[in-house]
Amino acid sequence: PGRHRDVRRSTITRRPRNNDTSCCAMLRTMLGGFHRAARKVPRGFSALASDGKILPHGGTLVDRMVEDQDEQADLVSQCEGRVVECSDRNACDVELLNVGGFSPLRGFLNQHEYEHVVEHMRLPDRDLLWGLPIVMDTRREDLQPGMKVLLKYCGQDLGVLDIESKWKPDKAKEAKMCYGTSSLEHPGVHMIATERGQYYIGGSIHGLGLPKRVFPCKTPAQIRAELPSNVDVVAFQCRNPVHRAHYELFTRALHADNVGEGAVCLVHPTCGPTQDDDIPGIVRYQTYEVLKEEVNNPYIHWAYLPYSMHMAGPREAIQHMIIRKNYGCTHFIIGRDMAGSKSSLTGEDFYGPYDAQEFAKEHAPELGMETVPSLNVVYTKEKGYVTADVAEKENLHCLKLSGTKFRKMLRNGEEIPEWFAFKSVVKVLRDDISRRAKAATAGDAVAA
Repeated sequence: PGRHRDVRRSTITRRPRNNDTSCCAMLRTMLGGFHRAARKVPRGFSALASDGKILPHGGTLVDRMVEDQDEQADLVSQCEGRVVECSDRNACDVELLNVGGFSPLRGFLNQHEYEHVVEHMRLPDRDLLWGLPIVMDTRREDLQPGMKVLLKYCGQDLGVLDIESKWKPDKAKEAKMCYGTSSLEHPGVHMIATERGQYYIGGSIHGLGLPKRVFPCKTPAQIRAELPSNVDVVAFQCRNPVHRAHYELFTRALHADNVGEGAVCLVHPTCGPTQDDDIPGIVRYQTYEVLKEEVNNPYIHWAYLPYSMHMAGPREAIQHMIIRKNYGCTHFIIGRDMAGSKSSLTGEDFYGPYDAQEFAKEHAPELGMETVPSLNVVYTKEKGYVTADVAEKENLHCLKLSGTKFRKMLRNGEEIPEWFAFKSVVKVLRDDISRRAKAATAGDAVAA
């Protein structure tokens, strides 16, 4: 499929918040110190690196990997047998620290940095914007500042951490400041309260290796080398399979008013841990790979991000923008209810549908990036995909298929309309359903 040169652009109207008690409203109140209109920062992508790419956050792409084997062995010996096994989430963070996805960080935040990021959404020494604290948790009493500890994951050495500080964090404060709520009904709050250990340890990382994954995660340096120079790069973040409406959304974004001619899109899904009811990372990866082959669009680049979602709404939107800037992106598509979450009890949203969009747009100039609001595209009988305002203006007949209905049709083997989903993606999802059904049947047979 080629690029859409005749895209009709819709006017995005921001809806007012329902009330002032939303999580984002609380975040704005508590973090009012960094909503300073007087702050003037030059547009970051007007200052390009010598290769014609946007400069990383802080100006330099960090690389913590130690290549010399003797140096690696010496670092491991200095740990004196101390080992910490990383969780899936920890491993994602270590990988992004090692390869510079979290530039300018050179390791897990120490106590001073952590407290400053929680309270001010900024790194203390350089006053750089930073969305969420990157921390290493532990339940170990014996680990103390001044020690080195080996970080392992599934039997693999990932790095050595120089412990600069160890502390017992105020998790209730972290939750309130970063997520806008301290309710355990929020999946991110539940994670920091129940999954993480009672202590955080911070310090610089010496990278020894990257997790061996079934899906390859290219480093920022590798992706930057593949992206064209001196053009805008629009990032599309997702954590679910890409369907037709998503594809329309990010291909049309290349022709937004604030995106330059010749722009490309980096489809950069998160393949780390997300929510329990999300499709497994390996299956999502397979859907992206078959779709990449099916569309074969030279203006679309594909890569995978080893990032663990926090569902932190507005502040996570900032985190995603910083990461994508490090991967070479100048623009970021902000979708409706990005990184949003619902109460595990009531099903009510913790954030307004446009909170993350407004928050990201407010801080984009300081990052030297621009946001691209995601268009509300609908499928019509008469004209195929158009924006919702065009459909309403021309009184077109819209076809709709809910996610619940789609999943039911998948399970029942019903025909999925091609206007809704790509055939290649549907096949991967159906194969996964079939595999899981066979595994469940086999398990029942063994139990019997």
